[in-house]
Amino acid sequence: MSYAERKEMSGNRTVAIVIVALVHALLGYAIVTGLAYNVIKKAAEDLKTFDVEEEPPPPEEEPPPPPDMPDVPPPPMMPPPVMRPPVQQQPIRVIESPYIPPAPPIIQPRPVPPAPPPVKTVPPRSASGNLQGLISADDYPSQAISNDEQGTVTVSLSIGTSGRVTGCSTTASSGSRTLDSATCRILTSRARFTPARDNQGNPATGTFSQRITWRLE
Repeated sequence: MSYAERKEMSGNRTVAIVIVALVHALLGYAIVTGLAYNVIKKAAEDLKTFDVEEEPPPPEEEPPPPPDMPDVPPPPMMPPPVMRPPVQQQPIRVIESPYIPPAPPIIQPRPVPPAPPPVKTVPPRSASGNLQGLISADDYPSQAISNDEQGTVTVSLSIGTSGRVTGCSTTASSGSRTLDSATCRILTSRARFTPARDNQGNPATGTFSQRITWRLE
């Protein structure tokens, strides 16, 4: 069989298949539409209508009465707060003044403390009376007798708080060193004094001046 013959037979077969498919489709459509019509008609004849009466709803139950509430006085009425308009502050003006340096401090001179009151003392007094009487002719130095020395000497005696002479110095010489030395030696060993007293009555040191005369008989 040639190629042309095979091609022709194949085309005929395809046409036949298409025709058979169309026939089947028409038959199926006719069957479906006929059966559906009969079913709907039968259902419409068997269907009977009737009215359904709705049952009345049950009566509503009355709610229980509310419990007795205690009598509570209403809250006090508070007046609404008073709204005050904001106070507009005035701007602060800064006035600059010229700088004035402070005056230097005045230094007050310190007050001079008052001078202490003068100390009032009672001078020492001789407990032996006149000191001239403490020297006798036996006290005349032999050297002064040999040299024929005589005269008056003035001495200053330092008196301690015990009343004894603690020092002797010549303030006016007799002209004889021997007589001056003898005068201080004798008075230092023999003279006794009542010591000086300060302003509170306590014993104090003091001085005593005395003139002694040496004279040959």
